[in-house]
Amino acid sequence: MNMAEEEPLYDILIPPGVPQKLIVEISKKFDVTIVDRREKIKFANMEGDERDLLAFRGKLEVMQEVEKFMRDQLNAFVAEK
Repeated sequence: MNMAEEEPLYDILIPPGVPQKLIVEISKKFDVTIVDRREKIKFANMEGDERDLLAFRGKLEVMQEVEKFMRDQLNAFVAEK
């Protein structure tokens, strides 16, 4: 496959407050890279503020698995509290 045919990469933002342990687990379990993303914040009194957030980057199929895994793990974490 040449450069023009490479599969596109997708990002999933890591919400602030995600436990570091979960970020490390995902980065080891899945074929992803952790990247910085500058994003505008659109909630509370931060309307329009830009923040540097972390994101997982990888192929679409992997990102779909990561999204489900992260959501399941966060729901379990919240249910424990």
